[in-house]
Amino acid sequence: MRVAIIGSGPAGFYAAEALLRRTDEVVQVDMFDRLPTPYGLVRAGVAPDHQNIKAVTRVYEKTSARPEFRFYGNVRLGKDLTVEDLRRHYHQIVYAVGNEADRRMGIPGEGIPRCTPATVFIGWYNGHPDYRHAQIDLSVPRVAVVGNGNVAVDAARILLRSPAELEKTDIAAHALAALRNSQVREVYILGRRGPEQAAFTPVELKELGEMEGVDPVVEPDELADCASVEPGSQQDKNLKILRSFAARARGSDTKKLHLRFRVSPTEVLADADGKVCGLKLEKNRIETQPDGSTVARGTGKFEVLDVGMVLPAIGFSLDPIDGVPYDEAARIVANEDGRVVDPASRAVVANEYVVGWARTGPRGLIGSHKAASAHVVAHMAADGIGLSARELPPRDAIIDLLRERSVQFISFEDWKRLDDVEVSRGERRAAPRDKIVDVESMLALLGQG
Repeated sequence: MRVAIIGSGPAGFYAAEALLRRTDEVVQVDMFDRLPTPYGLVRAGVAPDHQNIKAVTRVYEKTSARPEFRFYGNVRLGKDLTVEDLRRHYHQIVYAVGNEADRRMGIPGEGIPRCTPATVFIGWYNGHPDYRHAQIDLSVPRVAVVGNGNVAVDAARILLRSPAELEKTDIAAHALAALRNSQVREVYILGRRGPEQAAFTPVELKELGEMEGVDPVVEPDELADCASVEPGSQQDKNLKILRSFAARARGSDTKKLHLRFRVSPTEVLADADGKVCGLKLEKNRIETQPDGSTVARGTGKFEVLDVGMVLPAIGFSLDPIDGVPYDEAARIVANEDGRVVDPASRAVVANEYVVGWARTGPRGLIGSHKAASAHVVAHMAADGIGLSARELPPRDAIIDLLRERSVQFISFEDWKRLDDVEVSRGERRAAPRDKIVDVESMLALLGQG
């Protein structure tokens, strides 16, 4: 059985692991990624001050070492290879392309200078090639981060960390240089619903109170009128941490992190130069629906927050890929429980599957993808009985095809050479690595032998 996996993030690697562990059939896996570097969100999304999370790549390296596994980096689906190419060369296809696009607020002023999606900011400080030239202006004293998930918390934390803390991480060198000269002293994390509905995890929230030289600020009235929560739940733990922040004596630290709730941005305000100078907020009330869910409703009461930058962190989505069925409403690969379907008729597209955020949207931590990908692989095993009898071109025919198209694809051995260079560069500042942030330099380095 020959399987193509498109995307080399956690969900893709966990799918590869489950496929290669099958005992009912020998499976060969070819994994493709549009970047020369593997690991997706672990490399380009996990915050640099969370190195312990990035250690999961050791598990993925074990998968990559299996003889039935091959990696092809710097290969873009829809450009270098088509879905039809994959259908000719593989018995089954797995889309593990993640959510690389951002969701927008849809309010006036969005998109003016210094109103930048958190996806861009995170890609910039993580050295993602797509965002290495992003214009991140840190000359302002106050920043608003819109959203109440872990992405918002990550962005706020990186803005307020000291350079001494960051230089020991794998943060991109250009971002470290900019943050050394940052004028940001206050960050506001804004949530449209109440503190009991916030999506960040207690571990991430607690970390905000442990940063060097930063005061977490929560006004006691922000915690009033909270709905009851289950004792011991994530919401209960979050509320306890927030109450501890509210009870703290205000320190003399120069940096402040404000956590605000029940507010929605309605307009990004511009100064005479057309750059962000404020954010208009509407205060919300929380209403419980008959099914028990909650919604935030505007009250018609407004305030203006004096900030010089806005980072919306309200979610991620998938951009369409040529040939891949797309669910316009959910902005994911159209699927039913991981089986790809036609978005109009909902008929199953034979032998094509989807895992990770491309399947569900941005839900779940990295570890949760292991069981979720294995669940989809179980569908593949059930659906694929007898499928390996279908004759395919020789396995190396895909290599010939890429070479015919002059694609400079990157093997896992090539990546390990890049990895060695990055680790060596990082030693100069006692960091885990110093990333190479542009594809051209990566290819040039590999071309030098």
